[in-house]
Amino acid sequence: MKTVFQPLYDHLKPTLKRLLNKASFWLNHSMSHQSVVKRYLHGSGIEVGALHNPLQVPPAVNVKYVDRLSVADLRKQYPELAQEKLVNVDIVDDGEELHSIADHSQDFVIAHQFIEHCQNPIRAIENMLRVLKPDGILYLSIPDKRHNFDAHRPVTDIQHLLKDYKEGPEWSRYDHYQEWATFVNLGYTEPPDPTADPRIAAETDRLMQMDYSIHFHVWTQTEVFELLPILQKTLNFPFEVEVFLKNFGEVILVLRKL
Repeated sequence: MKTVFQPLYDHLKPTLKRLLNKASFWLNHSMSHQSVVKRYLHGSGIEVGALHNPLQVPPAVNVKYVDRLSVADLRKQYPELAQEKLVNVDIVDDGEELHSIADHSQDFVIAHQFIEHCQNPIRAIENMLRVLKPDGILYLSIPDKRHNFDAHRPVTDIQHLLKDYKEGPEWSRYDHYQEWATFVNLGYTEPPDPTADPRIAAETDRLMQMDYSIHFHVWTQTEVFELLPILQKTLNFPFEVEVFLKNFGEVILVLRKL
């Protein structure tokens, strides 16, 4: 799909890849995950979609937890987490929209292993920046698909994300569930003919009816890096990149709101 963003993206791509190789190497050898948290997270803020895996922050940092369901409903949605301790949900809200969070109200927003669950990731980032105070911090950790159960899924390209942002994500929702059912739940390693295995359609329908929170989009560190100038220069999102860190199968991004 060609869009008005394609010429800019094509022009920037070779430079971005060169910068990525240099930046990820330097940061990976000069900064730890723990030091990033200690340096950048202060005051009061929110973490979205923490479930049983909240980001560990210093004791003086005040975090309220946001999720789309109460703890009781999360238990019903994720029976596989029955033995896990879930964080107390302070604010029940759509994590992509953050309707109940006032503009310019948070010192930080944490999206730790969350943005891949968003149906409209660019819109989610826009809203996270919206609720931050000027100079506030957006902390993102994003899994690299090569190091988890998403390994056989195709990466989500920038044009797809931009279409989700401009038109809404409904156009691709079924395809994402079908892909998850195929490669994650049913364990395919190569794209099959969906009509040849009736389990694919049945599992896709089951997940959609549950509104199950899958990884809608998947990336490697390259695609994450390539997205940043599109957000800054094309969509005019008000942030600077403080940290781009490769960390044991994930990318950690720290963005500072301007």
